[in-house]
Amino acid sequence: MADTTTTNYGLTKPEVGASEDTWGTKINTNLNLIDTQMKVSDTRSAANLPKAGGTMTGALVMGANNITTTGKIYYANMFSQLSDLPSASTYHGMFAHVHATGKGYYAHAGAWIELANQTDLTTATNTANAAATLTAVQTFTAGQRGEVTALTDATSIATNLALSNNFSVTLAGNRTLANPSNTVAGQSGSIFITQDGTGSRTLAMGTNFKFAGGTAPTLSTAAASVDRIDYVVAAATKIHAVVSLDVK
Repeated sequence: MADTTTTNYGLTKPEVGASEDTWGTKINTNLNLIDTQMKVSDTRSAANLPKAGGTMTGALVMGANNITTTGKIYYANMFSQLSDLPSASTYHGMFAHVHATGKGYYAHAGAWIELANQTDLTTATNTANAAATLTAVQTFTAGQRGEVTALTDATSIATNLALSNNFSVTLAGNRTLANPSNTVAGQSGSIFITQDGTGSRTLAMGTNFKFAGGTAPTLSTAAASVDRIDYVVAAATKIHAVVSLDVK
C-alpha cells in the first residue's frame, strides 16, 4: 500500500509496514507544515476583533447590510467643515454635525438641510415671521379668512360651531334652525340663508338665538332671496344675533 495524504493539509501518511528509511523525512515535513499553519492561525487570531471589547483601526464596510441592536450606538458623526460632508445623494437620510458652524444637518433630496438651533427659533425676527400663536397679540399684514361651511338642509337644521364660523344653507321647505352644538363664548360669524327657487319658506329659530326686543325677525320669502344672520356667542345658551334681510 503506497503513502497517502490527509484531506485538508495534504500531510503525508506513510505506508504502514514500509518507508523504513523515509519515516523521519516524512514526519519532519509534516511537522513543518503543521508549524506553518499554526503560525498563520495565531497571526489571524491576533488580528481578529474579539467578541467583547477591542478597537478597530480601519473602516467597517457593511454594504447594504443592517446593524441591528437593542442597545445603544455611540458615535461622533462630526465633520470639521461643511465641505467635508459626504454626498447627500449617496447618504440620503444621514444626520451630521459640523464643528465650524456648530449646527446639525440632514441629507435629503441631494442636499444637506440645516437644522435650526433653539436660539434661532426665539429671536425677534423669527418670532415675527413665525406662525401666529394663540396667546399673543397679532398684527396681520395680509388678508385672513374663514371658510363658509354648507349646512345640510333638513326639517331641523343642525349647526356645529366647532367646524366653522360661517355657514350657509338653502331652504327647500319650512325649517327650524336648531340650537347649535359646541357653543363657546366669544365665537362669532355669519349664517347665509337662501330661499330655493320656490320661495315662501319659513325659518324658525332655536331658543338660544337672542334678537333685539326678544323677537326673531321674519325672513325674506321671495324665491332665491338671501338673508344673513350675524351672531356672537355670549354664553353656552345665549347667541346674540342680528339679521340683514333680502341682501342683494
